[in-house]
Amino acid sequence: MSPGPAASLRPLWITLGLLAGVFALFEFTNLDLALQDHFFNFETRRWLVDEKEPVARLVFYNGPKALVWVFALTALTLAAGPARWRERLRLDRRGLWLGVLVIATVPALAGLGKKYTNVFCPSEIRRYGGDMAYAKLCEPHPADDPPGRRGGCFPAGHASGGFALMGLLAVRANRRWRQGVIALGLGLGWWMGGYQMLKGAHYLSHTLTTMLVAWLVVLLWRRALRIAPAADTA
Repeated sequence: MSPGPAASLRPLWITLGLLAGVFALFEFTNLDLALQDHFFNFETRRWLVDEKEPVARLVFYNGPKALVWVFALTALTLAAGPARWRERLRLDRRGLWLGVLVIATVPALAGLGKKYTNVFCPSEIRRYGGDMAYAKLCEPHPADDPPGRRGGCFPAGHASGGFALMGLLAVRANRRWRQGVIALGLGLGWWMGGYQMLKGAHYLSHTLTTMLVAWLVVLLWRRALRIAPAADTA
C-alpha cells in the first residue's frame, strides 16, 4: 500500500526542519570557531593536517573523488545500457537514474552556493592566519573592514560528492542495500569533509549543511522519479 500524501512529504519536512535548525544553531552561536580552534595550533600557526602532505591528500582528497567518479560512471553505464545488464545484477533502472541525478545535482548545488554566499574558509580569516575578517553566513562583513575579494567556501564542495552517493539507495529494492548505501554516503562524505575541516578548508556548519542538502536532493529526485519509499525498504 502506498503512503498517503502527508506521510510521503514527512521526510522532506523533517529534512527542511533540520536544515533550518543547523542554520539557526551556527548563526546564533560560535560553535564553528570553538570547534575549529581545536584543529589549529595558535603557537605554531599551523593546522592539524598539512594540505600539501601527499599521502593524506591521496587518501582523503584525490582518492575519494576518484571513487565518486567510478560510482557515477558505473551507475550511468548501467542505467543507459542494455536491460540484460541490469537483470543479471538485479538492479532497478530508475534507481540507477536516481543515483546519477543526485551525484550530478549535489556538487552542482554546492558549487552554486560557493559562488553566491561570499563566505570565507577558516584558513582565510585573521583568527587562523588569514587576511579576512570573520563573518557568518547571514552576517554582513564589518563596514570598516570590507573584504577585498569574494569568499567561496560555503557549503562544503569536496564532501558533496561523498554525500551524493546516498542517491544510490534505490538501485536494489531491499533494506540491506539501502542501509549500506546510506552508510557509504555518510561515511565517505564525513571522511572527505573531516579532512577539509582539519586543514582549515571548512567549518562544521559547511559539512552539515552539505549533508542535509544532499539528503534533500535524494528525496526530491526520488519524488520526481516516482520511486516510492516503500519500494526500497522491502
